[in-house]
Amino acid sequence: MSQNVIPLIVPSALDARLLAQRPAQANPLGWRCFQLGILLLASSAFLAAIPLLLALILGSCGRRSPVEDRLNLVLLGVSLLMLLGCCVASSGWLAWVGLGNWLPFFWAFWGFQPYLATPAARRRLAVLLLSGTVPVIVTGLGQLWWGWSGPFQQLGGLIIWHLHAGGNPPGRLAGLFDYANIAGSWLALAWPFALAALLQPGLGRWLRGVALVLAAAVVATIFLTDSRNAWGALLLALPLVVGPASWFWLLPILSLAVLLLVAASVAWVPELLQQPARALVPEAIWSRLSDLQFAGHRPLAVTRLAQWQVAIGLIGERPWLGWGAAAFSLIYPRRTGHWHGHPHNLPIDLALSHGLPVAIVVVGLVLWLLWRSAQQGMLAASVFERAWWTSVLVLVCLHATDIPFYDSRINIAGWVLLVGLRMAAQPQNGGSLPEARTGVEPQA
Repeated sequence: MSQNVIPLIVPSALDARLLAQRPAQANPLGWRCFQLGILLLASSAFLAAIPLLLALILGSCGRRSPVEDRLNLVLLGVSLLMLLGCCVASSGWLAWVGLGNWLPFFWAFWGFQPYLATPAARRRLAVLLLSGTVPVIVTGLGQLWWGWSGPFQQLGGLIIWHLHAGGNPPGRLAGLFDYANIAGSWLALAWPFALAALLQPGLGRWLRGVALVLAAAVVATIFLTDSRNAWGALLLALPLVVGPASWFWLLPILSLAVLLLVAASVAWVPELLQQPARALVPEAIWSRLSDLQFAGHRPLAVTRLAQWQVAIGLIGERPWLGWGAAAFSLIYPRRTGHWHGHPHNLPIDLALSHGLPVAIVVVGLVLWLLWRSAQQGMLAASVFERAWWTSVLVLVCLHATDIPFYDSRINIAGWVLLVGLRMAAQPQNGGSLPEARTGVEPQA
């Protein structure tokens, strides 16, 4: 073989691997770009956005009209309400800027569908998302154990890695994210895929060992974020990803663990029960769950209950079109003397910013996708299909007490996951039912 042919073999083999498991309706170049974007997403929203935008454009070409799908008509109606609300918003130009968190992703909900049409494609992308989480793990451990610090910036700040020595807040792992709770949210949505990679059948010993190390690393870094929401996601995902066959022994163990955590951390539990529970539960866990470090020192206005109370009152004042995006950050300081950027609950934030009709429709759409995809067999299908569904549920629960979606990487990942649910809800487009019947799962 001549020397000038040898260099072509590796790129050709790599390209063939990239094109593997491509859904029939997905543009080949778009499929390559989509995979690259998912792999880069945790590291940089900017680097990921370039191939994802190209994939979105290619995924939107040569298809039937988007209005033929009734869900797109629903999102079109939501868009019109949001635009109308901006015209009367009290937050001025911030309301228009806030549309960037929603309108482009309504397009992505349609344009990304060809790349997520089959269980094999969703599995491939789940593995890539999990692989892209490795830099978060490495940098998070580096900032806590070796004092790595930044920020590191490229291209005039378009690419920026916030890396605080010792974590942010201090002592809490944040990695490539600016804050520990956001890092915890990303790791929580990746956790079901780490568990699926470990549990999938047919892996060789070496790959099983790699999957075990990665799953253990995700669990360890979630613990180090000190995020109570992310800790809850660890428990929530276990029975759903492992599957009903294990529930007869797993659910009693998880129930016992939850009871111990409650007994150790809830203030009104009798001391006779609490002391033995605290002897079994590490202090780092029960003290964080009980918020012991802030007991008696935190003003009422900074608590979530106070934020929700004020936000619900604001919704009552302007229920139809809302106050405009970012209005909470302007109004809350004037009414309480304390600043918060959002009310730590996405449905409440949606209703406050864009009105109750928008909030009801968007939340209803997400819940319907969860219900419909489960009804079509996603939770009874392969382990990666169960993990995909569970990752969406984890994100839904995270947004009940926080709003990590304001980090663009989590927002993009969330919409990609929702698109996967949409396609799984349509068996004729390669949903979950075929794999559920055969029980066959491809190897990594």
